[in-house]
Amino acid sequence: MTSLPCLTPGQPPLRIRQGFSRAVPLAIALMLGGCSSTPLPPWPAPGTKVAPPKTQAVAPPPAGAQAPADQAVATPVVPITTSTDTAPIESTAVAAHFSEPPVQYDTPGLRPGRRAFSTNAEVSQWLGDLVRAPQGGVNARLMDLGLSQGGAAIQALALSTGARGGTPSGQSNGRPTVLLVGQQHGDEPASGEALMVIARELAQGLLEPMLQRINVVIVVRANPDGAANDAHATANGTDLDRDHLDLRTPEAQALARLISTVRPNVVADVHEYPVVAAHGTEGDWLPGQDVLAQYATTPNIPDFITKAAQEWYLRPMLEALDASQLTHEWFYRLESTDNGLSAVTGDARPQTLRNLGGLQNAVSLEIASRGSNLGAAHIQRRVHSLVVALSSVLRSTAERGKDLLQVQTFVARDIASRACQGSVAVQASPTTSQRELALMNAQTGAITPHKVNWTSTVQLQAEVSRPRPCGYWLAGDSAAAEPLRMLGLQVMRIAEAGSILTETFPANPAGAPAPQVLRQTVDAPAGSYYVGLNQSLANVAAAALEPGTGFGYPGTGRLAPGASARVINNPSLVFDDTE
Repeated sequence: MTSLPCLTPGQPPLRIRQGFSRAVPLAIALMLGGCSSTPLPPWPAPGTKVAPPKTQAVAPPPAGAQAPADQAVATPVVPITTSTDTAPIESTAVAAHFSEPPVQYDTPGLRPGRRAFSTNAEVSQWLGDLVRAPQGGVNARLMDLGLSQGGAAIQALALSTGARGGTPSGQSNGRPTVLLVGQQHGDEPASGEALMVIARELAQGLLEPMLQRINVVIVVRANPDGAANDAHATANGTDLDRDHLDLRTPEAQALARLISTVRPNVVADVHEYPVVAAHGTEGDWLPGQDVLAQYATTPNIPDFITKAAQEWYLRPMLEALDASQLTHEWFYRLESTDNGLSAVTGDARPQTLRNLGGLQNAVSLEIASRGSNLGAAHIQRRVHSLVVALSSVLRSTAERGKDLLQVQTFVARDIASRACQGSVAVQASPTTSQRELALMNAQTGAITPHKVNWTSTVQLQAEVSRPRPCGYWLAGDSAAAEPLRMLGLQVMRIAEAGSILTETFPANPAGAPAPQVLRQTVDAPAGSYYVGLNQSLANVAAAALEPGTGFGYPGTGRLAPGASARVINNPSLVFDDTE
């Protein structure tokens, strides 16, 4: 068996190599030059005291004149506005904590005097210019992923080095592939602007040497309709980041097809979070961190994937942010409750890109800058914080690529070997505790540690577990086969009727005792489908097909009652090899 590199559960945390910041490209290099890194404190655990957010003096403009940027195509734009929701406009005292960064970025939407962020046409032209004029041996390819509900193009920029042609992936050149996705929510503009910066620096700038060791695929704007209208959701009101399992929208389907094609080893879902005050006993309080981050936290993610995310990605990212005097915390939402201030970390359901990525055996991260509802306020700092964080993700992949591929190969084989064995977690709940969280007074800007009710999905408690089945049977007329295939699963059509041993969970009236499992031998008719769990994405199949959840296909209507069943024997079936 292949030995695993330093990832045995229970080992002490991996050490971070000193001198990280000396090699960090782009923003960190421009700011710090030859400065060495500082030791990284442990990621805050529930109950530990969190240091107050750091402030920094206003930095002088970068030395030297900026290179002239290409002229943008003149297109109608949506003016930059500040949200009119319940979030207060920042006081001067609060704003003083968020000084301009020492690097100024010059995407179309960030140019001086600009009244709108980059338009969809400008994003497309920006990417097209990079494809037409890559530097050195960079291969840049623009991928058309499909159209949004409003008819806008959804595009990805694929970057690699080596032989030209084809789509870069670890399967084609032996290098790990990083997928960066921005603006799933159209009203989070810094994510898209930051990815435009990253794309240019990979194709023509300081990040280009990393392409000798990694492939990068960038979706600057996953929700172009939302971006054009400064809207959170897609055109039909769907939250795109809750549709990655069900795949109802063309935007989610486009991303699913891309992921099945490039098979990313690392996924970074780039967001912004809103600055909304929560009322406490001593006034109104705001989140004040430059960056919130979290790796995949949903049931059934392999331990080795979580460990790699923690030690090889999150820790170096925090070091890079610390070295850049940018503050950070777990991804959380601040709330005011009858029991005081509460904070809830990122979702544990598998519909999000972050969590689904973990089930697909990728290191999957969500990274959010501060201020989606602040209009253009602090926009350079917001973009800068994401550039620093994403540069760290790319560097971690370049440094740990061979180890990561080794771990993921082991994990894929291990998952495929577990069909009919062990258990699968169906539902899990977050853990609750109290911990101190540094918050800003909305009026005075004072930073104070507050004891909050902390609900965390980083540590989950299984509520419902079942024996892992051998697979799932689907009726031939079900609408589930196609989305499952888009998710990368092998879905086999049964060519000849055969016998299978199934488990089903009959629905029971509200308030009635939980039903007994119905186990029976049935004939699987020709034309129906079988999804075996002897495949590397078996945990994705379980998330989609286990009954009794609100997110699986039986619960969302993708599968009608009686149109699916758990298969608990290794069936002897004949499959249609033309599928």
